[in-house]
Amino acid sequence: MFGVTTLIVKIFGSIGAVSAGLDLGKEGPLVHIGSCIASLLGQGGPDNYRLKWRWLRYFNNDRDRRDIITCGASSGVCAAFRSPVGGVLFALEEVATWWRSALLWRTFFSTAVVVVILRTFIEICNSGKCGLFGKGGLIMFDVSDVVVTYHVMDVIPITIIGILGGILGSLYNYLLHKVLVVYNLINQKGRIHKLLLALTVSIFTSVCLYCLPFLAKCQPCDPSVQEICPTNSRSGNFKQFNCPDGHYNDLATLLFTTNDDAVRNIFSSNALKEFQPASLLIFFVLYCILGLFTFGIAVPSGLFLPIILMGSAYGRLLGIAMGSYTKIDQGLYAVLGAASLMAGSMRMTVSLCVIFLELTNNLLLLPITMIVLLISKTVGDSFNPSIYEIILDLKGLPFLDANPEPWMRNLTVAELADAKPPVVTLCGVEKVSRIVEVLENTTHNGFPVVDEGAVPLTGLATGATELHGLILRAHLVQVLKKKWFLPEKRRTEEWEVREKFDWVELAERGGTIEEVAVTRNEMEMYVDLHPLTNTTPYTVVESMSVAKAMVLFRQVGLRHMLILPKYQAAGVPPVVGILTRQDLRAHNILLAFPHVQGSKSREKKH
Repeated sequence: MFGVTTLIVKIFGSIGAVSAGLDLGKEGPLVHIGSCIASLLGQGGPDNYRLKWRWLRYFNNDRDRRDIITCGASSGVCAAFRSPVGGVLFALEEVATWWRSALLWRTFFSTAVVVVILRTFIEICNSGKCGLFGKGGLIMFDVSDVVVTYHVMDVIPITIIGILGGILGSLYNYLLHKVLVVYNLINQKGRIHKLLLALTVSIFTSVCLYCLPFLAKCQPCDPSVQEICPTNSRSGNFKQFNCPDGHYNDLATLLFTTNDDAVRNIFSSNALKEFQPASLLIFFVLYCILGLFTFGIAVPSGLFLPIILMGSAYGRLLGIAMGSYTKIDQGLYAVLGAASLMAGSMRMTVSLCVIFLELTNNLLLLPITMIVLLISKTVGDSFNPSIYEIILDLKGLPFLDANPEPWMRNLTVAELADAKPPVVTLCGVEKVSRIVEVLENTTHNGFPVVDEGAVPLTGLATGATELHGLILRAHLVQVLKKKWFLPEKRRTEEWEVREKFDWVELAERGGTIEEVAVTRNEMEMYVDLHPLTNTTPYTVVESMSVAKAMVLFRQVGLRHMLILPKYQAAGVPPVVGILTRQDLRAHNILLAFPHVQGSKSREKKH
């Protein structure tokens, strides 16, 4: 997911896709690119060519790896939107499952470095050597020259924008989910089908972009405008297309340019008749269709820019319709429309608000932008989840919801454990053959380690009655790779531990069991797992509710949670079960306990 191959494909694939004029953004790939770079730096480079720098030992644990990948994601947002504070807030609101103060200043430092480097390259590109995509400063869609004036009555059109944004955003999420389900079925048929799908969408996009401007009427150039009108090159506004001299095609002006320039054109202020309603309507419908069919094909793509294009078009349309009832400029309506559609689809508020302020460089938009975002998110949440949650669910990634469902209070973790296969445990001193068997026949990433202990009241040792801790799959693979075996079944002395175990090596990714070669004689040897075991894993009693366990799991940022019996007695195993993120997802719980659907609907009625 964050390897060198992914990084290279994302970089060159994004360059090719954006250059081809497809309806997609570079923002999503940039977030992934930033995460890949951060992950590679944290582990010292690719798997086959890792550096052994001493400072890299600080990233040899899961928490720090998550932190540095979060910093990479926030840097990607900053690079895409030139929005440093927005990048930090995006990581806080969407990327990180749980947050702490140390991560705040780390992401802030990362985005600050990105801004400095961006500013340096902007100065270099001012000479005109960077092509069409090298223009502009740190403010991408500057509307600071607009005098923002609004009154109490303007709350009505602002509320309408918010409601429409929530409805359209949730509708877009619903339709995109259906399209992605079909695309998954097509992609499962092989690479040829993936290629044909991408080729079909690309041809369809090219045909639409060329043919649709013929439907628009030619507009006379405004003599008061300082820009050249008309133009025929790829850059510039007021495309002549099929119009006579002194006239321009407003739809071609939006389609025959880069997506960034199209947004700038729609956001343009003090231009009441630059774009006709019919052209904006065609543009909106076209980009709705292209946005649905382009995302999900075998090219790196993002959702930010397509949604901004759609939202800005319908926002400007609404501004034209409300022209006689409000004093807000059409360009500002376009900004609010883009913000509302993004909030209606992505369900972000704080980070989106800051990103739009940094994009437009107009602080006076803050109050009405906040209102629009809150209304759109509220309306959208009443229909379906955010687009990110839908995509995560389609991919089967275990991203936990921020809050547990109310019906989760009616289930205990013991009931979840009973619905799963029996927990696989290992002894404190385990046979090599048993470890190999467990790793080959299971996909678990953590195993409870148990010892023979004295049963309370009787004082007799009867089987595994004492939980020693939890050992990770990666550590077991490292043990087999390094041949840390004992000829007899015994505990390891302290000096043997210091001699055999390199803790930095244990922190590395252990690979897979298929990479390990163990001889027949080694299968009969033993491994003392005690030095490698986490003796303080997070545990809960079997009577705890699933809702409380989910809150604990998410807030602490766990990978595994052990379930212990309420009472310890003879014949009672020391571990009842083990929970992971997959077990706490609402969808998976409902599959195992369909009867809670009834309690779920009854609670909603109350």
